[in-house]
Amino acid sequence: MTGLQISNADARRLFLDRHALSARPDHAFDESDVLALVRKLGFVQLDSVNAVERAHHMILFSRGSGYNRELLHALHHNHAALFEHWTHDASLVPMEFYPHWHHRFRAAKARLQHPRWQERIGPDGDKVIRRVRAHIRKHGASMARDFEDKGGGGWWGWGPSKTALEFLWRTGELAIARRDGFEKVYDIAERVIPAGQRELRPTRKQTVDWACRAALERLGLATPQELAAFFDLIEIAEAKDWAKSALKRKEIIEVALACADGSQRPALALPDIEAQIATLGEPHGPARFLSPFDPAIRDRKRTMRLFGFDYTIEIFVPEKKRRYGYYVLPILEGDRFIGRADLKAHRADDRLEVKGLWTESGIKLDKTRKAAIEDALNELGRFTGTTRIDAGAPLRRTKAD
Repeated sequence: MTGLQISNADARRLFLDRHALSARPDHAFDESDVLALVRKLGFVQLDSVNAVERAHHMILFSRGSGYNRELLHALHHNHAALFEHWTHDASLVPMEFYPHWHHRFRAAKARLQHPRWQERIGPDGDKVIRRVRAHIRKHGASMARDFEDKGGGGWWGWGPSKTALEFLWRTGELAIARRDGFEKVYDIAERVIPAGQRELRPTRKQTVDWACRAALERLGLATPQELAAFFDLIEIAEAKDWAKSALKRKEIIEVALACADGSQRPALALPDIEAQIATLGEPHGPARFLSPFDPAIRDRKRTMRLFGFDYTIEIFVPEKKRRYGYYVLPILEGDRFIGRADLKAHRADDRLEVKGLWTESGIKLDKTRKAAIEDALNELGRFTGTTRIDAGAPLRRTKAD
């Protein structure tokens, strides 16, 4: 394999630095700190599961113990610094990226003809959309509950009006003004998105170029598939074509990436990757818990290749078939994953339950490491409002029973 050789240790350090997991400041955050962190990450995934903490808050807390939930709300709800839309999933995204989502909006318009959408919006789809549009223009920001046929539950419970709201949002006519609890509040995009971002129309070529460069900057090392998947805005074929052109222009280089198992894989990097690596310090040492939805472990195959850590979220796995548990958080120590813990926050009882804790093969749970995990649990407990740590479950080493 030709090209610059990147050791596994260097690849880990670069990846963790790009994911803001090298250091972990404990000073009180302000809005500028949180906005800078979201920009560095590229987006923060939203998720409603609150077994320990909702994903968007846990992702940011893992990177700074001084994080405050209200700061993220203010950036989205009050200052229009972030907008909500889809990447690989529902996410909060820096507002300056909004123009590139116009391509997603256009693609979404064709989906109304899909049988699944047609079934939910009913035979008078155009009429429902007009009615929902008129309601919001007249009454202002609205939720699905403001319509009599809102439906119930998740996707399968969508009524016609909820379907229309989602269609208008996904096509860019509406925007999410805020969340009430975790329920979307929809409004006309002109009332939510600043005109300067709403009116820009980058070409497809410009968006492909931006998406690939922005992804590579945030990953450090990547394949075309990983570039396309980062924002989920472009096709893999487009990322491959971009890579070919960028290589010819010497704007990127090919490298040989050493994996955790000793094998090597080709990857793309910026030409100054050696200089980037030379500036990196050692990653934050003490243990910290990551959300199951953390962007650093979003690509499970990459997590295995880079860190040798085999992780699967088991929320949708039947209880009897789970290997570890319902909401299992990886434990990061320095530049390696040392284990995982099945946690549950019982807020009414002021109790953070450790239902199970497993260390990876070769990881010794000595006094120092155990104390670091206990400190991380206490810190997480304070953040989740469960200050009593219930860690009575037996410690397990390498495999689930």
